[in-house]
Amino acid sequence: MAAPIGHGCNGAPGPRHWASLFLLLAAAAAAAAAAGGSDGDHAVEFDVRPGGVVHSFSQSHAKAGEHTCTFTYASQGGTNEQWQMSLDLSDDNRLLTCIIWRPQGKSYLFFTQFKAEVQGAEVEYGMAYSKASTGKDADIPLKPEEFEVTNTAVIHRQGAFRAELSKVVIVARIGHVEL
Repeated sequence: MAAPIGHGCNGAPGPRHWASLFLLLAAAAAAAAAAGGSDGDHAVEFDVRPGGVVHSFSQSHAKAGEHTCTFTYASQGGTNEQWQMSLDLSDDNRLLTCIIWRPQGKSYLFFTQFKAEVQGAEVEYGMAYSKASTGKDADIPLKPEEFEVTNTAVIHRQGAFRAELSKVVIVARIGHVEL
């Protein structure tokens, strides 16, 4: 699994890593459910525009202060598409979850680049998908060689990214907590 960051001392994921990853994934799932749910408190709609020009969309959470999620992209083909971004904090205010997706599940635009980035937090988990779930269908992840996860972002890999994108998920830790 290439998307999560962090390994044990011998390079293999340790038990604490897997427990942390499980909690992060649970937080991401809860945020995804809230983002796709009826409350829509933190989901904001925006247009993804073709034309090959680089565009950005950012969102800050009222409780997150200086923590922001930014989606930067360039795409070609078709017309504008409605996308959504949700930015949520865990109940303990330690995890920031940013989800960027096309609610219809599949984008018909060809992305020449993308970068989903968080500011003021460190990425613990990041994933990009060529197709987002629409109820009956599951998310379809990009191949690991198509994107990379850094301490602050999920970014396309030049020359390996196949231009299909419909969803990006980031779970980031706010601050540094010693265990």
